[in-house]
Amino acid sequence: MATLCKNCGHTLIFDPISQKMECEACGSSFLPEEIEAESKQYRQDEKIESMEEIYGQKDADFIDCYVYTCSQCGGEIIINGTEASTNCIYCGKPNVVFSRIARQKAPEVILPFSISKEKALELVRNRVNKGLFIPKEIKNFTVDSVRGIYIPYWIINASYTDSVVIQGTVKRGKSSTTRYYGRAGKLNLHNIPFDASTTLSDESSQRLEPFDLKGLKDFDEDYLAGFYSNISDVKYGELRRNAFKRAKEYFDEEAMNDVKGASSKKIVSSLPSLSVDNKMSYAMLPAWFITFDYKGKHNTILVNGDTGKIVCGLPWNKALFYTMLVILSILLTVAFFFVFKFTFPYIFSSRHSSSNNDNGKLIIGLIAGTVALFVTGVHKIRKVVKNINLTQDKDIFNFTKKRQE
Repeated sequence: MATLCKNCGHTLIFDPISQKMECEACGSSFLPEEIEAESKQYRQDEKIESMEEIYGQKDADFIDCYVYTCSQCGGEIIINGTEASTNCIYCGKPNVVFSRIARQKAPEVILPFSISKEKALELVRNRVNKGLFIPKEIKNFTVDSVRGIYIPYWIINASYTDSVVIQGTVKRGKSSTTRYYGRAGKLNLHNIPFDASTTLSDESSQRLEPFDLKGLKDFDEDYLAGFYSNISDVKYGELRRNAFKRAKEYFDEEAMNDVKGASSKKIVSSLPSLSVDNKMSYAMLPAWFITFDYKGKHNTILVNGDTGKIVCGLPWNKALFYTMLVILSILLTVAFFFVFKFTFPYIFSSRHSSSNNDNGKLIIGLIAGTVALFVTGVHKIRKVVKNINLTQDKDIFNFTKKRQE
């Protein structure tokens, strides 16, 4: 159902800038907690009918879809199995499926959008325009859709303990030895959000962090007005596995960093244990999903609806990058050569007994530096490619494209 203005009867929409429910018709504004829709109590038990119940047969294009009636125009609203709020495709009015929230565990808290649609687009375009290797076609991209979606999260506290054995290589001149290091400790996770939607990539949602959880408010359906949202569909076992995985990553990183003086380090044994606090909070956190097409591929940029943090990896001009990398390597090699030549002229002097030796060492050092620079560039490329794969991930695109406009 839609929340209506008590002054003129038109639909109210939550505005991220004013943090109030705004009426576009008469200009009235209200705090969400001040509004109580009279029809809410009558509609919260309204049944959502499946496509099969209405049309008598299953349709391959509407698997796990349900039909709800718009409270404004009476049109059919088709939602998937986890949507809790959407917009009517006929009148464009926001609708919150109260039966979803009433019959299933309702969120306890919500972090309202504080970044508007216009601000999200501005942040993305500013970020894209700064990209040296991003093609002009992308810098001038045409937005296919911009959707503000509340993502369900579980905010948990957990305690992780582990004792690990780290194998490392220690160099002594031209030789090297293998040594083993033991590290043990306890890691406490406090107020860590975990994506509670199985249809959204955990890696993408994790990159949206951090959220400023100090801004959490008691859940009120009116914050959903004008936005899309999903309910939690993740099971406890999967939530626990995700918590374990993240805690282990944090612990392993700290343990590895604590081992000094060794290279080629790796963990060869581990005895982990995780204890999750039962007092978990079910929350809805905001994100903007901005989609566009480039060379036949769908790209989805995520913007944290609270902090404005941008999550994306965009196609880039590989030829330009490699050309500049080679040129930079050559220029730095030449620059280092002349710096050494004028700083340590005796090395290049023919009177120096070991000049040939030193020259050879210098050239080898310059070549090694050039190779190191090139390797760094390749490492950067791999990271960029990984980010691009996330931006073009089909699951993220499917998560947004099914929303009605």
